[in-house]
Amino acid sequence: MPHRPRLPLLAAALATTLVAGLGAAGCAAQADPDALTVMDNSTDDPFHTWDQQAYNRCAAQAGMRIRQVSVPASQLTTKALRMASSHSLPDILILDGSEMPQFAAAGGLKPLEELGVSTAGVPEGIERYGSYQGTYYAAARAVNSLGLFYNKDILAKAGIAPPATWQELRDDARKLTRGKQYGIGLSAGGAEDGVFQFLPFMWSNGGDERKLDTPQVAQALQFWKDLLADGSLSKSTVNWTQADVNDQFIAGNAAMMINGPWQVPVLDQHKDVHWGVVQIPVPKAGMKSVAPLGGVVDAVPNTGDERREKLAAEVVSCLTSAKEQVDWAVKANYVPVTPDGARQYRQQVPQLASFADQVQTARSRTQLVGDKWPTVSLALQSAFQSALTGTTSPEAALKRAQAAAWGK
Repeated sequence: MPHRPRLPLLAAALATTLVAGLGAAGCAAQADPDALTVMDNSTDDPFHTWDQQAYNRCAAQAGMRIRQVSVPASQLTTKALRMASSHSLPDILILDGSEMPQFAAAGGLKPLEELGVSTAGVPEGIERYGSYQGTYYAAARAVNSLGLFYNKDILAKAGIAPPATWQELRDDARKLTRGKQYGIGLSAGGAEDGVFQFLPFMWSNGGDERKLDTPQVAQALQFWKDLLADGSLSKSTVNWTQADVNDQFIAGNAAMMINGPWQVPVLDQHKDVHWGVVQIPVPKAGMKSVAPLGGVVDAVPNTGDERREKLAAEVVSCLTSAKEQVDWAVKANYVPVTPDGARQYRQQVPQLASFADQVQTARSRTQLVGDKWPTVSLALQSAFQSALTGTTSPEAALKRAQAAAWGK
């Protein structure tokens, strides 16, 4: 699930703090030679307990113990900065994938391949999710993405099969819109949730975040605008988060929705809602559905202690093995990243099999733009608001977005 992007100044702050911290590493307090520290954002149970159990299994293989430090996601970067300044960085740092490039750019992470962590069997998009400027810094244990959820009862009553193309989606959404029920729900708000949901439409149509003012990106935004004009999409979509969209779907106010597997625990609390999920429709039949990757990645901070860095890398390798991927994915409603893990996942969780397929072609928000992503995201958010709430054309809104993000 996406998190709010950090300010662009973060990379500079990280660089200053990390360089100073590494330069004075000898002043750090003596670490326990038999224990590694992992810092993550698993503050709530059962996730905290599940993580600790996985850490314990993998640390035992390296002959170590694990001390888990869990920090709220919104505070993790600040905490890491403080630890860097006091020369007490954890041995393993678990970051949101969109934030990893900023740490890598600041020199705060060790290249994993130098520490023996292999990328064999990892799909290209997921390898790049953990890479910065071609170097692999962080491994994903499991990821998430987006799909098209649909209410089985509503679609069956209307005689409609789940759509596979934009035209089918638009036609079906029109037919399914009646009374208080909209054909589809999605998040188009001025935050990262909205951008995350827009990317499958933009990318599947050949759009590029480095060139926001191209016809491919404008066509994707026009498609959203057409859904609004049809009445198939609520005008409130510009204010909805992904959680809001899920609430509307559960209430029967949306026959379909764009959302991720993290909503499944809430959906499963409502036994009267019979749902299915398929890959997000593409512009034309035969095209590839390309969605964004979300979730955290496991990195080894550049602490200067080679022994501990190598032990930490052994733990990361274990955590990202197919066995651990599937265990975590099934428990936490994530998706394994390797083909072997995905195969096992499809067998164990057939109702979410489409996510395993979606992830194989998904990619990172930072893949092409690195630590520039927060600026691009903010520019896109502004474009949504002006194009969807007023008379501004997608072309004009995206021209301004291109100028804001790239200065041209």
